Amino acid sequence: MNMENNVIPEKVRTIHLIAICGTGMGALASMLKELGYEVTGSDQQVYPPMSTFLMDKGITIADGFDEKNVAYGPDLVVVGNAVSRDNPEVAKADALGLNFCSMPQALNRFVAAGKKTVLATGTHGKTTTCSLLAWVLYKAGLDPSFMIGGILRNFNSNYRLGKGDYMVIEGDEYDTAFFDKGPKFLHYKPHVAVLTSVEFDHADIFRDLDHVKSAFDRFISGLPSQSRLIAFDGDDNVSDLTVDRECVVEKYGRDKDSLWRLGEVRPEPPWTVFEVLKQGKLFGEFRAQIMGEHNVLNSLATIAAADSLSIPVENIQDALVTFESPRRRQEVRGTKNGITVMDDFAHHPTAVRETIKAVRPFYPDGRLIAVFEPRTNSSMRNVFQEIYPNAFDDADIICVRKPPLLKKIPPDERFSSEKLAEDLISRGKDAHYFEDTEAIIDYVIGEAQRGDIVLVMSNGGFDNIHENILKRL
Repeated sequence: MNMENNVIPEKVRTIHLIAICGTGMGALASMLKELGYEVTGSDQQVYPPMSTFLMDKGITIADGFDEKNVAYGPDLVVVGNAVSRDNPEVAKADALGLNFCSMPQALNRFVAAGKKTVLATGTHGKTTTCSLLAWVLYKAGLDPSFMIGGILRNFNSNYRLGKGDYMVIEGDEYDTAFFDKGPKFLHYKPHVAVLTSVEFDHADIFRDLDHVKSAFDRFISGLPSQSRLIAFDGDDNVSDLTVDRECVVEKYGRDKDSLWRLGEVRPEPPWTVFEVLKQGKLFGEFRAQIMGEHNVLNSLATIAAADSLSIPVENIQDALVTFESPRRRQEVRGTKNGITVMDDFAHHPTAVRETIKAVRPFYPDGRLIAVFEPRTNSSMRNVFQEIYPNAFDDADIICVRKPPLLKKIPPDERFSSEKLAEDLISRGKDAHYFEDTEAIIDYVIGEAQRGDIVLVMSNGGFDNIHENILKRL
């Protein structure tokens, strides 16, 4: 595409989004519609719930990519990051000389303009931390806008258009578009940012850990002196990246020298109660229906960010009491015959380990049956083959599915679920390998007992395994 057309014109009335059914693009389309723009879109394999969600808002969606979808000459074309250069709509837009932009560019121009951005980034915990931030700001009466990579159960939405001064954004390190291979978070200049962790992930985008760190280095280097970075103290990579920065850096975690520190943490199912210290003195005691230290740390980061926005501690405490974790983050899908089925987005080895570790104390009377589907571009590669076996130590039974999309991965780079099961067995674990989802369901139905929890971990739909297990229990 002619990069001279990578501009958003001053006057815009009609906007077309290519790959509109992605989580972020769908949210952007909805916000643009609510702001009064005429919005159209297209995607491959258009299906519910996103298709019906958008159509209910009066947005016209074309099923499949075709040059005729942009032939009407929209004032602006927004190109999703899943769209390739050879897309027929991209070619037609280029031939017509249409103005185009990426999703972050559109978000900045039409939604975040004039607002102070509050951003959460890091390899893990972005969605939960953003959800916490949005809810705390909302309960404090600040009427925030937000766009987040998961459905917030408190709002039953992943976006909101507020009239307040703040915009909460999930800072994604994934690439922006085919014409902009830099991470999405480079487009934002946050007033306050949270950095939760930096690990190797997204093996289809990043070569190695140093490549990942270079992306976060560019982000932090771009923060102006008036920006505040709330950075986790328990990650060496984060520590390396936050030395001698122009922005204000506040550390949070367990380190006695950090400005924000966790005190006593007590699981009181379904609650977790925890103390927060600021400069070594008790800042407050908080309670929330969250599981695991990683989520307590996400809450601590949120408390630090909220305090920097002058939100009173009482407001923060009230918000955490009523906070509901976003969908697919330790979400109980149902309980039948005393057996609980939980859904979680965990896929990176660290996330798998911490999720199992977090859930275990809340279900002490039964066994934890971990069901894992490697589906991401990283987890289907063998980059974590030797690391995954250590992630399941707190599970009683482990069911591992064959990756469903292995054909996308070069043969010599493919992850082996069968080897993972073998490695787990060699560690003394009760582990099982399955070729397909139906076989897992059959096994779980025959094995699960009253008091057990079935923890399903995948970043995909996993053939609706949660509902199918519940139906057959």
